Amino acid sequence: MSQPLMPHATASWLVDNTALSFEQIADFCGLHILEVQAIADDTAATKLTGRDPVRAHEVTMEEIEKGQEDPDYRLKMQKGPEQIRRTKGPRYTPVSKRQDKPDGIAWIIRNHPEISDGQIGKLIGTTRTTIAAIRDRSHWNIANIVPKDPVTLGLCSQRELDAVVAKAAKAAGIDQQPTDTRLEGDREALIEELRAEREQAARDAEAAALAEARGEEPEKPAFEDPFKH
Repeated sequence: MSQPLMPHATASWLVDNTALSFEQIADFCGLHILEVQAIADDTAATKLTGRDPVRAHEVTMEEIEKGQEDPDYRLKMQKGPEQIRRTKGPRYTPVSKRQDKPDGIAWIIRNHPEISDGQIGKLIGTTRTTIAAIRDRSHWNIANIVPKDPVTLGLCSQRELDAVVAKAAKAAGIDQQPTDTRLEGDREALIEELRAEREQAARDAEAAALAEARGEEPEKPAFEDPFKH
């Protein structure tokens, strides 16, 4: 179950400003009822500054009123705050993936020169200074930077990359639709191979059926799995 961002401070505010039971507050804040009792009795280690969960968009006043009217009612968290906590600023990248950013930037610069530094910055979550250093090869770690697909590195999704490529191509006056051709050759070869295998299997099955109808020993298939026996 979701919990307030600051459960103890939220519990302190609810104790001071509502008629909710200790059990309701404990359930909403994810605390033990004795912790709420200690907050109410001011026996906690430090006096907490209350945090209003209504102003934090974690619960509505209507929800609190429902709880005050019915001691058995359990307050429900709003799901809005998770989506609205961060609406501006560069994309957040986990620490474990930040070292991969230069490789992803180098790949975009090499494969999609039409994409601007500003677009790369928003897509990868980096600065223009870093992009410029990689572009003019003055980056401190340039010797170890290897261009790698940012999608494969987990720095962005394929849909996000395709959208940026399409937008940049349109701005640059490139008419062709951006398509991912990285696996095109391998895909066509695989499809051709599978098609040939299906056709051979059909021919073998037909020959076996004919031989069986004539009472003959069926011929061995053109390809036999060496690991079959």
